Amino acid sequence: MTQKIRVLIADDETLMRDGLQTILSLEEDMEVVGVAADGREAYERARELQPDVVLLDVCMPKMDGLESLRLIKRALPGTKVLVLTTFNDEEYIISALASGANGYLLKDLEGQQLIDAVRKTAKDQLMLPARVANKLAERLAVLQAIDDTRKKLKKLAADKIDFTPREQEIAVLMVEGLSNREIASHLN
Repeated sequence: MTQKIRVLIADDETLMRDGLQTILSLEEDMEVVGVAADGREAYERARELQPDVVLLDVCMPKMDGLESLRLIKRALPGTKVLVLTTFNDEEYIISALASGANGYLLKDLEGQQLIDAVRKTAKDQLMLPARVANKLAERLAVLQAIDDTRKKLKKLAADKIDFTPREQEIAVLMVEGLSNREIASHLN
């Protein structure tokens, strides 16, 4: 028999912890080795139990999930952390991935999807549902557009084209991503 995937569940809601534990415990290739009710406990239990995968909520008491994630990844770089949350906010997504999360899942997924995600995460696959990936793609597109605009402005400056103060103000607003209508409103 192959080695079971050892999972730690960290969520501040008892019903969610119990439900996740029940779902995962029914799988022959998984073992829930522990649960945690807050971010600090998640970090401490992860260090103690050294699970293969940590299912980690973002918003928890005592220490939020993102800080717990950073500490877990620093102490246990081989442990996979799968963020499981209700927040489809791009700031949370980017912060989680930048902190070392191996995936970002929303709590509205089906049980089998969660099971598959844990298995894939244990095999070192990045887990992002389509909605989350689309948010990241939108954010990257905006950042790319801003970067392109900055490059164009630098080229214009290098070509010794002098902008009036008003043109400089408009250029700054463009780089910040404002639309023509928003720029016009901002400038009265």
